[in-house]
Amino acid sequence: MIIRKYRPSDINEIYQLFYDTVHSINLGDYTEEQVNAWADGNMDENRWNRSFLEHKTFVAVIDDTIVGFGDIENTGHLDRLYVHKDFQHRGIATAICDKLETVFDTDTVFTEASITAKPFFEKRGYRVIYEQQVERHGVKMTNYRMSKILI
Repeated sequence: MIIRKYRPSDINEIYQLFYDTVHSINLGDYTEEQVNAWADGNMDENRWNRSFLEHKTFVAVIDDTIVGFGDIENTGHLDRLYVHKDFQHRGIATAICDKLETVFDTDTVFTEASITAKPFFEKRGYRVIYEQQVERHGVKMTNYRMSKILI
């Protein structure tokens, strides 16, 4: 596995990974209505690409296939972290997160973790600040505002 910087040519493969993962892995913790609202299949390619370019964004690649991606803002906000549905529990999220947590000189990293991702972040030393209800396309779902102090 290699971890490399995001390229705009990655956008469609990343979006498919995101959609497939939410609709399979996250379906264990969220309803079908919720995952359909979360990943509705209508990607705004320009918005996603712009966001990835404004943030530090990395992809994990195995045999020319993107198997994970993540991005972080200069504020320490870890925005997205997703691993391909067929490559779960292989250390990919850990490798991406290790990279993201070190790219900015910040004391704290924070994220909004799904129910599914919460245990992963807790194992990395993140603590729940609060549970929150977010709304996507009129559908409410639970996630957790979490933070980690970097030393």
